[in-house]
Amino acid sequence: MAKFELKFLDFCGFHYIKCEHKTKVLYLKNEEIIEVTISDYNGTELFINLDKSTAIKFAKTLRTEINKIKEQEVNND
Repeated sequence: MAKFELKFLDFCGFHYIKCEHKTKVLYLKNEEIIEVTISDYNGTELFINLDKSTAIKFAKTLRTEINKIKEQEVNND
């Protein structure tokens, strides 16, 4: 299996965000989480761990914001 890391760069190319599925021990039991990493230009990383339902809600919110951009582009044409 190929080893690779997928990072999404910001529009300036200095920061990135990446997401990966992990199993972590939280409160003495294994939890399946989505770990979101945000990095700045000097390599400092910030992590946030989302459970499945929160990750789904975040994905829906992101799609909603993308649709707002699309609607604005259509209205400006």
